[in-house]
Amino acid sequence: MVAKQVAFGPRVPNSEGHKATAKFLVETFKATGAKVYEQDFVATTYYGKKLQSKNIIAAFNPDNSKRMLLCAHWDTRHIADQDDEANRQENPILGADDGGSGVGILLEIARLLGQDTSLNIGVDIVLFDSEDHGAPAGEGTAEDWCLGSQHWSKSPHIAGYKAQMGILLDMVGSKSPRFTKEATSMRYAPTIMNKVWDLASSMGYGAFFDPTLTSGLTDDHVFVNTIAGIPTIDIINRDLGTESNFGAHWHTHDDNMDIIGKGTLKAVGEVVLNVVYKNDAGQF
Repeated sequence: MVAKQVAFGPRVPNSEGHKATAKFLVETFKATGAKVYEQDFVATTYYGKKLQSKNIIAAFNPDNSKRMLLCAHWDTRHIADQDDEANRQENPILGADDGGSGVGILLEIARLLGQDTSLNIGVDIVLFDSEDHGAPAGEGTAEDWCLGSQHWSKSPHIAGYKAQMGILLDMVGSKSPRFTKEATSMRYAPTIMNKVWDLASSMGYGAFFDPTLTSGLTDDHVFVNTIAGIPTIDIINRDLGTESNFGAHWHTHDDNMDIIGKGTLKAVGEVVLNVVYKNDAGQF
């Protein structure tokens, strides 16, 4: 599912690749039997550009009041501002990991949930748009990022929407990742984060899920927590050996299929799906 997204090219709002990907995502969700919502909106970037944007939501068991949120952003960065080659920095990136990986995992989870008639809990998979149009380093504010999650958190697809918990997936597909306990997640949803990391360790994925506490990030979960009021954690790769504290491929043209590790996608997908079923059974 990651490769299918990357095949559309950069998924930058207002581009043909973005439109084609939106169609693919909506059709893929509908094929699972989920109730699908398309939340169209116009986002304004920090430099004043208008982005024709779309949050895409797949709801399973939509009538159940007990709900769980799974989310990721599906757009890709419009510039490669971290690339070493200056002449390529103004070109959009493919975003296999940053954008593609989280969505790919959630599409597979949607497929599996659609096949299971025993699931009782309501699950909403929300793909946020226009996350990655923020200002370059040293410019702008936190609110310049995550425009789709800000819009959804203020005006969700269902009026008065609430979920018991949320999990955000961002950059969850690279080889040899390090998912740490990010401080914003630990501030708003420490119990959830600790349980997820303990579960991952018990499943044999402790090498990926590092219990080290790391600095807080501006990501979609910030606004889901502070605006929507849903305790939400961020599973995100932190590489403390790089200047950005992300992988060296972050916001560069190296963020392509070569960076993706199937074992990582499998690990994260299995952990998140296990959380869904433990929550459904009242064990989480």
